[in-house]
Amino acid sequence: MRNLVRTYATETRLSIVLALLCAGLGIASGDFLTLANITSLFNNNSVNLIWAVGLLVVLIAGGIDISFAVAASVVQYIAVYFFAAIGGGNWAIGFAFAGLAGIALGCINAALIHGFRLISIVATIATFNAFFGLLMFITGGVFIYDLPDWWTSRIIVFEHQAANGTWSELSLPVAVMAACVAATWLLIKHTNIGRQLYAFGDNPEGARRAGVNIGLMQFVAFGWMGLMAGIGGLMQVNIVQEVVPNALIGRELDVLAAVVLGGARLGGGRGTVLGCVLGVLLVAVTQNGLNLLGVSPYAFKMIIGAMILIAISSSSLSLRLRVKREI
Repeated sequence: MRNLVRTYATETRLSIVLALLCAGLGIASGDFLTLANITSLFNNNSVNLIWAVGLLVVLIAGGIDISFAVAASVVQYIAVYFFAAIGGGNWAIGFAFAGLAGIALGCINAALIHGFRLISIVATIATFNAFFGLLMFITGGVFIYDLPDWWTSRIIVFEHQAANGTWSELSLPVAVMAACVAATWLLIKHTNIGRQLYAFGDNPEGARRAGVNIGLMQFVAFGWMGLMAGIGGLMQVNIVQEVVPNALIGRELDVLAAVVLGGARLGGGRGTVLGCVLGVLLVAVTQNGLNLLGVSPYAFKMIIGAMILIAISSSSLSLRLRVKREI
């Protein structure tokens, strides 16, 4: 038991902090621990968690991607035109198209990083601006409300009515989120590719000498992020029932904060799906609790910034301590 706690030290600390935070908010606000609020929290943060597990794979491989939200918006608009061209489509076609379009955008990042030896954050800043500029130029920033019925229809996977008449429900994006979390866990923990991603992120030169295909690792990591971006974009439309070009811009910080808080190291080679999920929940619960308490949303941004600083500082400190022990 002690070894298990030591192995998952970050996850254990996050679980304790999350439990204490939930207990405190439950006392401060009578609405927090209600089933209606809990299901709403999962529905509202399902897309962030889909993106978070994609970003986790990129961070494990030693990269960083800040263009995924814009990529999701691009996929949304391309999907609208594609579905119109084929006469409507359905969920199977929607998932296939959004996933492939997202992978293509992710592979553009990978090609730039690997082909031109660019730092990943520089490359994704460039694609962030390029994707967003092209999107606004081509679409003119037009909002789209005329969407296929299957795309905007709410699919309920769980519902419950309380004695006071309040309804609680979980919709399709939560089920898709669970599938994406499970798929990412299988990729990084139970495949040879996953083991190579960890090795590459921890020591790129050592991994190269051991026979790891560096280019393949870049394309797998950013392709997986693109896949999650596309699927997340598809689910976002199902939630809000509209396509807006700049609606997703700015959510990169929340997702990055959550993944780093979950124990993923910006230097690569470390991170777990459990930690990622706990990190997203911590950020989501913090935001939800502040909203219920009537605290200004600007305070949330300040707290997120502080969380990132603390997470990065603790990650750097633990890395230095590990290096000292090895020396």
